[in-house]
Amino acid sequence: MSSLGTNKSSPSIAKFLLAKAFAVVGASTDQHKFGYKCLDCYLRNGLKAYPINPGGLEVLGQKGYKHLADLPERVESVSIITPPVVTEKIVAEAIELGVKNLWMQPGADNPAAVEKAEAAGLNVIYGGPCLLVELGYFS
Repeated sequence: MSSLGTNKSSPSIAKFLLAKAFAVVGASTDQHKFGYKCLDCYLRNGLKAYPINPGGLEVLGQKGYKHLADLPERVESVSIITPPVVTEKIVAEAIELGVKNLWMQPGADNPAAVEKAEAAGLNVIYGGPCLLVELGYFS
């Protein structure tokens, strides 16, 4: 496995990246969208990641799923790349399934979703940090 994160990693990000498998909610087949790039970033770092999208579409050769509950294994860490109103629904599903870490990528977070996740005791990353920058996707 690669050395994940930069020397500037926050404890929340470090905890998030310790998971054995990840889900990317909002994974896209469009190479120009962040949902595609986020999944690609995990895979390029040698990590197991599952694409989640409304159509359950395969992305980057990875079988796609419609919901977190459909995954073949439990994941502890979930990246969210969805419109903020959808993020609230994802947070509710994640809490129900026992997800421990959420990373609301820039543009996906909203105050209600963050509050709900934190109230449930989840490790929540939001408000700016980006997985792609953290794992050196653009370098």
